[in-house]
Amino acid sequence: MLYKISNGAITLGNKTILEEINFEVKNKEHVAMVGRNGCGKTTLLRAINGDLEFEKGLAEEDLVVTSLGIDSIGYIRQDAIMDEDITMLDEILKAYDNILEVEKRLEKLEKELSIKYDEKLLNKYQDLYLHYQMIGGYEYKKEYETAIKKFGFDDSDKNKLIKEFSYGQRTKIAFLRLVLSKPDLLLLDEPTNHLDVVAIEWLEKYLENYPKMLVVVSHDRMFLDTVCNITYEIEYGSLVKYSGNYSYYEKQKIINYEKNLQDFERQQKEIERLRKIADRFRYKPSKASMALSKLKQIERMVKIDNPKKGDNRTFMSNFNPVVESYRDVLKVKELKVGYEKVLGSVDFGLERGERLGIIGENGTGKSTFLKTVMGIIPKLGGKYTWGNRVEIGYFDQNVESLNGEDTVLEVMQKEFPLVEVGELRNMLGSFEFYGDMVFQNVSSLSGGQKVKLLLCKIMRHQPNVLILDEPTNHLDIIGKETIEKLLLQYKGTVIFVSHDRYFVRKIATNLLVFEGGKANYYKGDYNYYLSKRESMVQEEISNQSGRSSKVKKKYTNDFKEKSKLERQAVKLENEIQKLEEEKDLYHKEMLKEEVYMDINRAREVELKIKEIEMLISNKMQEWEEIIVKLED
Repeated sequence: MLYKISNGAITLGNKTILEEINFEVKNKEHVAMVGRNGCGKTTLLRAINGDLEFEKGLAEEDLVVTSLGIDSIGYIRQDAIMDEDITMLDEILKAYDNILEVEKRLEKLEKELSIKYDEKLLNKYQDLYLHYQMIGGYEYKKEYETAIKKFGFDDSDKNKLIKEFSYGQRTKIAFLRLVLSKPDLLLLDEPTNHLDVVAIEWLEKYLENYPKMLVVVSHDRMFLDTVCNITYEIEYGSLVKYSGNYSYYEKQKIINYEKNLQDFERQQKEIERLRKIADRFRYKPSKASMALSKLKQIERMVKIDNPKKGDNRTFMSNFNPVVESYRDVLKVKELKVGYEKVLGSVDFGLERGERLGIIGENGTGKSTFLKTVMGIIPKLGGKYTWGNRVEIGYFDQNVESLNGEDTVLEVMQKEFPLVEVGELRNMLGSFEFYGDMVFQNVSSLSGGQKVKLLLCKIMRHQPNVLILDEPTNHLDIIGKETIEKLLLQYKGTVIFVSHDRYFVRKIATNLLVFEGGKANYYKGDYNYYLSKRESMVQEEISNQSGRSSKVKKKYTNDFKEKSKLERQAVKLENEIQKLEEEKDLYHKEMLKEEVYMDINRAREVELKIKEIEMLISNKMQEWEEIIVKLED
């Protein structure tokens, strides 16, 4: 399989987004697409998907788009768009449109054959029946039922409307449908948006082993490192290929720039040397031919361009606190957080200068905890106490809270009415709001620009405690690296929620992890947490092994029930396997001429097949019920 673009360009309206596209993905390659916000990554995915048209690029050669061996392209946008008024199951079944269409045709032919015998109809039915078997007609229900459970949903979710799910769950549903459709080329635009750490880790493992072509746009550096083996960077309207993951690209880009700069400077020195020789001897008759040869030598050179520096423009700020807090910043004792029910109970103490990272699955109480200690929502029990001289700057992940009708400058003027406009504009300029950009309405800003505006407001106050709820959402990798540098230099205390493991690993000195209906506090960084988690897993395995060796002494009812269920599951799996083999034998029987030419014999075989299918279906349902009990 191969998808290739040679000398391509993309224009939207009167603006050229990409002017020099040379790109390819082949066989089982997993490609990362990186670059600054607005550089054209999503635009390129849309064009590959067929939503936009390619044009001829800057080179003299014609535009060539090659697609070999690709029957289907699957594309997930940043915000999955689905019909909100259909059920999850209806959405998933769209992956099997071809199978469902064949099912309908088979049912129609069966009705016709039940009314009257027709040899042509029977032959047509037999061909269609074989085709149905080949495209997975007898496996697809088991396939999607298994996948639904693996994606963290249960049977009760299947009949829920799409609009009843969170954005993170909708992303998972969209991805689930796409996975089940098994496209030859899979395009993912920010697939980790709205996903928690557990879901991202599962997605990484799945995509690592995806057997076909994959192109991913993402700002999650750890995700790209794990999933991708080729990296394309979009910069200044063109693409550069790096044969490695994101970490390799980062290092190689610096090496390439330094080498290209050295080559350029070396050539310029050589050109200067040859020109000096030519200038020195061009007016001497005996040396004129030598001078001319030096000038021709310069003309024949393949000129090396002065390499452009990487587009590393970013915001900057010195926002260290004016007032230093006391040593004890926050004390939390049996604090119960939630809305109608308790999501978690929290205990810890935070000291000045510590950076507390908060992680966990969606809906476990991370943002709720922040809102509770901020006093935005009431606590459900326990207590928390802020230390003396604490001044808080709070970043809410909901950047849409900004008034969309205000201009960028008006937002700052309302926040700081006594500060002169010139000083406010300087501050906004340090966050990349230059010139007339300060007069743009907030509603016209990108997600990343809104994040920068909120950070600008907070940092102008120079608080000594920062509370940040998903501060890196919507930012490109340069933006994330900038926040990392600012927070590492910050002299105050930081409490933050994030699903970006790279960011958490770099910033957090302590961790609060919402897991299993409670909040566990770890007095150590992300690596410490991972090692403790691994130790707990190994301890649990060791305990289970110990319990099994003393089974006569500690044979609890739960353990007996689990063993019984496991035996039943294995027995059912063996029975289902035998029935599947028996069904295959009858399918082969149906293909014999003496069978399908004899209508009575053919119907007997068909009835037997349906009888076996019914048995398989019943046993599958029984097996799934046992698996659910085991998981519980």
